[in-house]
Amino acid sequence: MYCTHAESSRHYGRHWHAVYGLGLLDDGAQSSASGRGPVDAYAGDLITTNPGEVHDGQPLGSASRRWRMVYLEPAALQALADNEAPGAGADIALTRPVIQDPALARALHTLITRVFQWNALQEQLVHAPPSADAVDRLACEESLALTSALLLERHASTAAPPTSRATAAAEVVQQVRDWLADAPLAPPSLAQMAALAGLGRYQLLRRFAEAYGLPPHAWLLQQRAERSRHLIRRGASLADAAAASGFADQSHMTRMFARQFGFTPGAWQKAHRRPGAQ
Repeated sequence: MYCTHAESSRHYGRHWHAVYGLGLLDDGAQSSASGRGPVDAYAGDLITTNPGEVHDGQPLGSASRRWRMVYLEPAALQALADNEAPGAGADIALTRPVIQDPALARALHTLITRVFQWNALQEQLVHAPPSADAVDRLACEESLALTSALLLERHASTAAPPTSRATAAAEVVQQVRDWLADAPLAPPSLAQMAALAGLGRYQLLRRFAEAYGLPPHAWLLQQRAERSRHLIRRGASLADAAAASGFADQSHMTRMFARQFGFTPGAWQKAHRRPGAQ
């Protein structure tokens, strides 16, 4: 998978890609050829291409347009489909070149945002703990699974049908949660958690959220905030609490802590340093 972010007035000639494309038109509009004839897309619309599908693109009604794209290897999208329903990934075709789907647009926006954040982190890894990379990777994996599942279920000729597996019992999902809780500094990948539960990646996200109200990545961030709260209460410095809880730095801990608890780690520390503090 890779992402692009472009703003251009260029008229792209007819061409094709060997991968699936899913994009979000952020600003402006464009007219293009597609495998289903000429189409127009406007700000907020999703645009898609299938592998080998010839298309072009030019601005419509303005000097330029701005868009973001995610490109998926056919084998990767098929693997995501097969995780939900074995055999369903064969000959996947995205059914429309322009889509209006707010839920999918939000999921794609989150995926692209997380990928760009992860890329930015790679440039700073010399100054960040290894756990920072693992957590951001998990966030990207979750978003990719969710975005792909929505795309396959709603806008593909071979959607991943619902399935029920005996190994999706509540105690199995609890094992995944316990694994996350026991490894706050180096969380398992989404694929590893799905393998433990015997579920597809999207199925795991759905079952985990049903059980605990949040997907694994968000649950882990809140678990880290809880861990830092306990460490600070036991006398750890803010910097030590941030490092021991898996945050990239103290400022990351402060933002998550305040969002979750409504007060800063410093205020929490100060309260427990007072004589007789409870």
